[in-house]
Amino acid sequence: MNEYLKAVDGLPLIVKILLAIFVGPIVYGIYRIAKGKLLIGILWIITGGFFGIGWLIDVITVIMSGKPTVLV
Repeated sequence: MNEYLKAVDGLPLIVKILLAIFVGPIVYGIYRIAKGKLLIGILWIITGGFFGIGWLIDVITVIMSGKPTVLV
C-alpha cells in the first residue's frame, strides 16, 4: 500500500483537488486504509466521508495543504 500513498501524494495539486471533489470518499478512504486506519477508511468509503461532512473537510484540507489531514 505504500505505492498507493506515494502515487496519491505525488499527484499535482489540481488532480488531488479534482479527486477529492468527485471521488473523494473512495480515494481518500483507501488512502486512510493505506495509512493504517482500517476502520476509519472502511467507514469513510461506506458512508461517503461520514455523510458528506468529512468529504467537505477533505476537499478543504486538500486545497489548503495538498492532502487530507483529518482522521489520517
